[in-house]
Amino acid sequence: MVTSGGNNGYELSTDPDRLDVELVHRWLSTDAFWALGRTRKTVEESMRGSLNFAVYDADGNQAAYARVVTDRATFAWLCDVYVAPAHRGKGLGTWLATAVRDHLAPYRLKRTLLSTLDAHEVYAKAGFTPVPNPESFMILSGEE
Repeated sequence: MVTSGGNNGYELSTDPDRLDVELVHRWLSTDAFWALGRTRKTVEESMRGSLNFAVYDADGNQAAYARVVTDRATFAWLCDVYVAPAHRGKGLGTWLATAVRDHLAPYRLKRTLLSTLDAHEVYAKAGFTPVPNPESFMILSGEE
């Protein structure tokens, strides 16, 4: 999937061959509070096991990234959404979340989840809502 021109000259793509893995690793491991210190190997493995979405500026430089872990039948997890500081405030996060929603729509998934501490309004614009009955969710945490 490639979407051009829909957002101030930016282009959104799901082509994994276009991803700047080193850049994504740097973003996540040094600037994303949820992934600080994440190794390059972990980033590469996570990308291989996911649907990847990237936004590129008019010069072809990667400006944002998101990935989705899904079975394409019942469930998806939107994660590692990151917009480079120079490109923030332009609606790219909402564009990414909306593109993910639209990309997953044909699968008719029971639920698509994400976790955010500070960007609720970004995801609300794409239709995400707070989890009903959060007390029913549990987590098994591990090491990264």
